[in-house]
Amino acid sequence: MAYNDLRDYLNELNSLNLLHVVEEEICKDTELVPLVRLQFRGLKEKDRKAFLFQNVIDSRGKTYEGSIVVGSLGSSRTVYAAALGTYVDEISAKWAGVLGNHLQPNVVTKTEAPIKLNVSTKPNLGEGIDRFPHLISTPGFDPAPFITAGTWVTRDPETGTNNLGIYRGMVKSRDRIGCATDVNTQHLHIQWEKARRMGQHLDVAIFIGGPPALLLSAAAKVPYGVDEYGIAGALNGKPIDVVDAETNQCQVPANAEIVIEGRVRTDFLEPEAPFGEASGYLGPRKIEKVLEVTSISWRDQPIYQGIISEFPPSESTVMRKAAFDGIYLNHLKNNCNIPSVKKVACHEMASCNMMFVIQLNSPTQGQPWQALHSAAGFDSSLGKIFITVDSDVDPDSMDAILWALSYSMQPHRDVEIIRGKLPRLDPSVSPMLSENDRLYPDGKGASALLINACREHPYPPVSLPRRNYMEGAKKKWDSLGLPKLNLQEPWHGYPLSAWTSENEDEAEKAVTGRYFETGEKLSQLRHFLDGKK
Repeated sequence: MAYNDLRDYLNELNSLNLLHVVEEEICKDTELVPLVRLQFRGLKEKDRKAFLFQNVIDSRGKTYEGSIVVGSLGSSRTVYAAALGTYVDEISAKWAGVLGNHLQPNVVTKTEAPIKLNVSTKPNLGEGIDRFPHLISTPGFDPAPFITAGTWVTRDPETGTNNLGIYRGMVKSRDRIGCATDVNTQHLHIQWEKARRMGQHLDVAIFIGGPPALLLSAAAKVPYGVDEYGIAGALNGKPIDVVDAETNQCQVPANAEIVIEGRVRTDFLEPEAPFGEASGYLGPRKIEKVLEVTSISWRDQPIYQGIISEFPPSESTVMRKAAFDGIYLNHLKNNCNIPSVKKVACHEMASCNMMFVIQLNSPTQGQPWQALHSAAGFDSSLGKIFITVDSDVDPDSMDAILWALSYSMQPHRDVEIIRGKLPRLDPSVSPMLSENDRLYPDGKGASALLINACREHPYPPVSLPRRNYMEGAKKKWDSLGLPKLNLQEPWHGYPLSAWTSENEDEAEKAVTGRYFETGEKLSQLRHFLDGKK
């Protein structure tokens, strides 16, 4: 279904019983994120929901107009599917269907845009950005509140193309926000460099809240120059309404909850962070970009949206996995001409950035390595471990992957290390070194491990009872009233290439009580020692 704004979407979550509404007073600095964080450490994914807090204060006792929603995009795949207006098993198909089939945004006038109900412009910003309940995500470690679900809208200084990206923003004053772009392949950084070379600052607008497809498209890795407004429209099933910003050339969602406009300075940088990262560790303080605020717009009773990130699994890893699995599959299967690629899975405990497992169906010679190198080359900052597996190995199951790594590859033959990767939020690259040394301590950058765990010679059958016997056992299990099963693949045996008709005949004799016949046959094939007979 199509959503007009965040409010439509929250109504749908509530109707699906996927939203906790909290009316009790809660402190957004010390209590709110820890409360939501507990579900990521203590509940199964299927039991996790979004939280809407309606009575929010800060540690100074200040109260806020409106409410805060957290976990509304990726508390679980069920929540993520609801944001897409689809079902869990249709997420990949939804993403595959929108790539190349975009719906361009619909431009509306300011009088038609709810976001223009309240506008303050410099020098009359009043409370400025401190009007809104920005969250402290890692209380006890974060040095300030951070904007976590803010989508940064920029325009390419040369082409005018829109770009949407989610970057955290450190709240530094009423009119100043830190901007962390992490690595220089981030699209905002590319545009910032263009603006700097042209001798100008980069126009930016940050919006908080809006149709959920906006944030999902902003979080996805799409090629530079692709307009995320068009992707969001396709995901939403309806074009996104946009309106001109007040003080720069950006266009912002007409139905956003909050918009902060300004310019990212290109003539200086300043320290930012530390902040909890998806690696599961606190990131270091570093020199980063700064946004100077020029205007703020907001709806009445705005809903402030935050994202649970940092230690995996988290809301952000659910969001990344849902997008990355489909985007990498499309890249390898269609763009790189590898038709045997069946599925790609990134892993949440690897922050969905560091490990990618590629499932192939009867690959021809060379295709596993083609897939490994193509996946590693998709983004210089993504991926430390890439693994190819066969079609009977579930790429989402670490148990299945460990099975393949243990018995379907040899390290001296099937492993390659490539150099020149860009480290991404990785404390294994020492943060104590200078920025240049961190990126290129030996002139080679970071590295990635490529592992071909596809079976490339004949293999015996999988050592579980054949399917018909396991299916019969399952019927017996159910008839005995035993606990409900959650079968893991593989749950029955099956032959691979090293299995002959003679092997099949012997197995049939065994289950029909004729195994002595096999014993007699084998006795005729004895190997006598020392020439004796």
